[in-house]
Amino acid sequence: MEIYQSEEQQVEAIKSYWKTNGKSIMAGLFIGLVGFIGYNKYQESQLETQINASDAYQTVLELENKDQATYVSAAEKFINENDKTSYAALTALALAKEEAKKENWQKSAEYLTSAVASAPNEGIKGIATVRLARVQVQQAEFEQALTTLATPLAESFAAVAAEIKGDAFLKLGKTDQARNAYQQAIDADATNPTLQMKFDDLAEVIDLPSAAK
Repeated sequence: MEIYQSEEQQVEAIKSYWKTNGKSIMAGLFIGLVGFIGYNKYQESQLETQINASDAYQTVLELENKDQATYVSAAEKFINENDKTSYAALTALALAKEEAKKENWQKSAEYLTSAVASAPNEGIKGIATVRLARVQVQQAEFEQALTTLATPLAESFAAVAAEIKGDAFLKLGKTDQARNAYQQAIDADATNPTLQMKFDDLAEVIDLPSAAK
């Protein structure tokens, strides 16, 4: 089952940008910092770590379309060694996607949990969070999915988060909450026909008992 939607384009854009520009950006920041504050050893060490992580990340990316076992092993090693960098979150997202394709939901959830923890900004954190909630719904962990989505997210994730909440509430038999969540999703993204379809289908289910009388 395909559980990824438009945010996949965001991930690919971030990966492509950092693959092309990551090293030069970090080097530029390093040079600029040195020019302003001199040779501060702590800052120098931090930026050097980021530059090294950028190099290692690009090496991992080059393995992605080659030997899968080698790629997974290298990616996991990279995450463990660079868990404080933005590259760790991107790598965890990529691994989670591969596991989801194989419907290995538990492993996918583990990678996504790692991505949420190491996400450097609201964009990557939001992507990892909604994907984790989707995977938890696949695992029938509906309450956990709702807990995951209780974390404040950027406004751009309002529609997808509300839709997943609606799915979880529906599976729990909480039709009123599901309807409210789907309506919130529609209010946030009125252009998505799937949301309206889910809302209409749920309305028909709710109306069936009264119609039967």
